[in-house]
Amino acid sequence: MNNLNTDIVSKLWNLCNVLRDDGVTYHQYVTELTYLLFLKMAKETGTEEKLPKGYRWNNLEAKAAPERLEFYKVMLIHLGTHGAILTQEIFANANSFIKKPTTLTQLVTAIDEIDWYSAKQEGLGDLYEGLLEKNANEKKSGAGQYFTPRMLIDSMVRLMQPKLGEVIQDPAAGTGGFLIAANHYIREHNDMYSLDAKSYKKYRRQFHGMELVPDTHRLGLMNLMLHDLESDEDTGIRYGDTLSSEGQQLPKADLVLTNPPFGTKKGGGGPTRDDLTYPTSNKQLAFLQHIYRTLKPGGRAAVVLPDNVLFEGNVGADIRRDLMDKCNLHTILRLPTGIFYAQGVKTNVLFFTRGEKDKGNTKGVWVYDLRANMPQFGKRTPLTREHFAEFEKNYGAKVNGTSKRKDAGVEGRFRHFTRDDVAARGDSLDISWLKDDSDSARGDLPTPEALAQEAIAELEGAMEELRNILGELGVEEEAV
Repeated sequence: MNNLNTDIVSKLWNLCNVLRDDGVTYHQYVTELTYLLFLKMAKETGTEEKLPKGYRWNNLEAKAAPERLEFYKVMLIHLGTHGAILTQEIFANANSFIKKPTTLTQLVTAIDEIDWYSAKQEGLGDLYEGLLEKNANEKKSGAGQYFTPRMLIDSMVRLMQPKLGEVIQDPAAGTGGFLIAANHYIREHNDMYSLDAKSYKKYRRQFHGMELVPDTHRLGLMNLMLHDLESDEDTGIRYGDTLSSEGQQLPKADLVLTNPPFGTKKGGGGPTRDDLTYPTSNKQLAFLQHIYRTLKPGGRAAVVLPDNVLFEGNVGADIRRDLMDKCNLHTILRLPTGIFYAQGVKTNVLFFTRGEKDKGNTKGVWVYDLRANMPQFGKRTPLTREHFAEFEKNYGAKVNGTSKRKDAGVEGRFRHFTRDDVAARGDSLDISWLKDDSDSARGDLPTPEALAQEAIAELEGAMEELRNILGELGVEEEAV
């Protein structure tokens, strides 16, 4: 992100201090800011036809300060049911966390003073993603569980090489990072100006995602819009539960890029959709089934999953066998700790290709260990592109064979294991061979800090779910 956008992000982020007296959380602030930015961006980009007349930025700004907050609250409700489909989705069940008229006036004034012309030249999408990243990095916000580090996303996209016209899906879309990165890669590697009308229309409608959490869906829609990607009932990020029948409505994919949520399905029980062979309440295992079932023959996927998916017994082992039968699970990248919100959660990226037939597709698996003897990543030691350089170099252009890779031996980070090797381990894919001497190695047990962060994330999710239920019932939070 350039210096101008960095400065704007800092200014907007610091405005959160204005809302502290109202008891507004960081995540609530970014949501509130999204409402205001949508109104302002519609004006700045000449797209106010998406908004009904009388409910636009100038109308809000023209109100006298004492009346502005009441008008703003009415405005949010009105925009949830009027205007373009995107407008209604952005403002669906919207309500303001602002309690003081002076607070809203400070926000409106500050947003109006920003040099939006220069910001547009530098990229409004990058600016907004900067805000989302700030929110994810602020532990108190609980938002890091929805934000995959940009460096990891970019590495996965570079290796998957999204193509023009492919159906690209993220069934746990969050704020849309994978879809935006895939779009950026496609635009970088194709002459978009040479496309005919039919090809361009196909390109505009090749990105598909689904997100369950209303506020996160709202942020994702805004992020896609500012990156010039469409969202409607047939494309972009839909609001829904992939693990219900809604997920069956997603189109078959040529490419899946995703980081599904961890934990068990809220409220207990398993997915409510009827097409998953192996019922389970483990969300990652359910998402994994969706992913390899949604791939077209020859379709490929890169998926972030926690260690338990690799070693869990019973139904977990059944799902891994089914995956290795139906797909060529050619590569597993063992990720370092500390790169996600819950610091102690150990994760991997699984790379696989759907076979033409449903049996015997995995002949062997390459495992790259980027976890052993690596630093503890965080604010002091950020993840960079260089950390993935060796893996990307050895990954090679041809993922269906071993000719492009050399077994680096016991001391190397890349090793090959045959399907028989994996079977001998009880079909466990949690494979490590390097002695980990790093300070960050703490065995299989998460640290107390990690457990606390996981608890906070779960609590944030539960509170969000409660707010949604209260909103649907028309009950004000203050009344509870």
